[in-house]
Amino acid sequence: MKKKMKTIGLLITCLMLVGVMAACGNKANEDTNNETNTGTDKKLSGSFTMAGSTSMEKLANASAEAFMNKYSGVTVSPEFIGSGAGIEAVLAGTVEIGNSSRNLKESEIASGAVENIVAIDGIAVVIDKSNTVTNLTKEQLVGIYTGVTRNWSEVGGNDQPIVVVGRESGSGTRGAFEELLEIVDLAAYSNEINSTGGVIAKVTSTPGAIGYVSLDIVDETVIAVNLEGVEPTEENIKAGKYFLSRPFVMATKGEISEQSEIVQAYFEFMFSEEGKDLLKTVGLITVD
Repeated sequence: MKKKMKTIGLLITCLMLVGVMAACGNKANEDTNNETNTGTDKKLSGSFTMAGSTSMEKLANASAEAFMNKYSGVTVSPEFIGSGAGIEAVLAGTVEIGNSSRNLKESEIASGAVENIVAIDGIAVVIDKSNTVTNLTKEQLVGIYTGVTRNWSEVGGNDQPIVVVGRESGSGTRGAFEELLEIVDLAAYSNEINSTGGVIAKVTSTPGAIGYVSLDIVDETVIAVNLEGVEPTEENIKAGKYFLSRPFVMATKGEISEQSEIVQAYFEFMFSEEGKDLLKTVGLITVD
C-alpha cells in the first residue's frame, strides 16, 4: 500500500513539473511574441518631410512606403521641388531631409547642410527610337549640348536637326550633367523640361531629340546611347568605366546623429541590408 502511494506521489510530482515547464514555455513564447509585436517597429511614431530632386522621386516614394510599413506609427511625406529647392528647404528648417541628385555645393555645406550619400545613379543619354546613332564620345556630347553640333549627320547619323532637350535651371540632374561635361552655363537647350518623366516624353515624341535622365527610369520608349563605347549599366558605373554618374544625396541640417529619432531610424533603414535591397529594386547602385 505504501509502495502504491509512493508511486502515485511520484506521478503527481512529475505532472506538476510538466505543468510548470509548460507554463514556463508558454510564458517564454508569450514574451517573445510581445517583443515581436511591441518592439521598435511599433514604438516609433511621428512624422517627417523630405523634399527635393524629382530624379529621386522613385527612390523617395519607395523608401517612404517601406519605412512606414516597417514602422506603422510613422508618416513620411516626400515632396519633389528640385534639388536646389530641397537643400534650401532643409537649411530653412521647413523639411527634415533635402533630396539632391548632385553633390552639395561648398556654399550649402558652409551653411550647415550635411551630404549623406545613399546611392549612386547613372545619367543616361537618350534619343528617340528612330535615331540610328548608338554611340557618342564625350567630345561629341559636349558639341551637341553647347550648340556647336547641330545635325545628327555630324556624329554619324542621318541628315536631321538635333533637338537638344534638358532639365530646368536648378535641377540636380542638369547640374550634375553639366558639371560632368564641364559645360556649366554653356549649354544651349531647345527645350527645358521640369521633370525627369517629361524629358522621356519629349524625346519619345520628338524626332531628332536628345535628352538626359536617371538611368533607373530608362524604358523601351527611348534608346540609351553608349558613351565612349561603354553601355550605361550598373556594372560599368561601379567599375568607373561610364563617366556620367552622380550621387543621390539625402541632406540634413547637421549630422544624422543630431536629427530626431525617426529621421535617425530612417537613415539606419536606408543603410541597412533591407535598405540596400530596396535601392536595387528601384535600379540604383548601393554605396559600399
